[in-house]
Amino acid sequence: MVSYLATVEYVEVSPRVLVVEDDPQIRAALQRVLSLEGYETTIANDGQQALDYLSAGRFDAVVMDVMMPFVDGLIVCKELRNRGNYTPILLLTARHEVGDRVQGLDAGADDYLAKPFAIEELLARVRALLRRTIAHNETRVITFADLTVNLAAHTVSRAGRTVHLTKTEFDLLHVLLEQQGVVLSRDFLYDHIWGYHSETSSKSLDVYIGYLRRKLEEGGESRILHTIRGVGYVIRNADK
Repeated sequence: MVSYLATVEYVEVSPRVLVVEDDPQIRAALQRVLSLEGYETTIANDGQQALDYLSAGRFDAVVMDVMMPFVDGLIVCKELRNRGNYTPILLLTARHEVGDRVQGLDAGADDYLAKPFAIEELLARVRALLRRTIAHNETRVITFADLTVNLAAHTVSRAGRTVHLTKTEFDLLHVLLEQQGVVLSRDFLYDHIWGYHSETSSKSLDVYIGYLRRKLEEGGESRILHTIRGVGYVIRNADK
């Protein structure tokens, strides 16, 4: 009798990144840089084409310009989130004002990078987005007081009330809950959520802390996310 041994070949699948940019030179440069990093890169010339691609297939991250004709990056973000699509999005823009950053985050973007930018920082931001895409394959449920977070289902509830969070808000809550009772510094949170240390002027973390706190308390529940001035943030029952 001849015994046959089955051979199984494991193929590593490259992360899929969608680049959305109407400027052909910038678009080509982004595609080249990301492809050299080993990502499977697809390009879209405008926002409508991006929506078509995202409707037809799965992507692990989106790198998208804000200012585009017809359908801009903000509209794409809002439309995707309205559809229940939470693919991580990095917005690129020539605007540097805090209000523009907040507008992008309000639209549902996960991160925001102002032009001109260093390629190394762009790649760091993309790596951070991709880490978060695969970070929730666990089946654990984390509870704290009347708060319940299901990591596999990506759901949050408080006192029986469903709390609807964006991916960045969910990731931030997850990190805080993993070390509940421990004050986490701003640099720690920037590194774990965005994959880089913050600049003094960066307001992204403050914006998301505000969003998260408001959603956790909108049913009249007590405050569990506290700011420790000059130190950082902590999840605990009372601000001691």
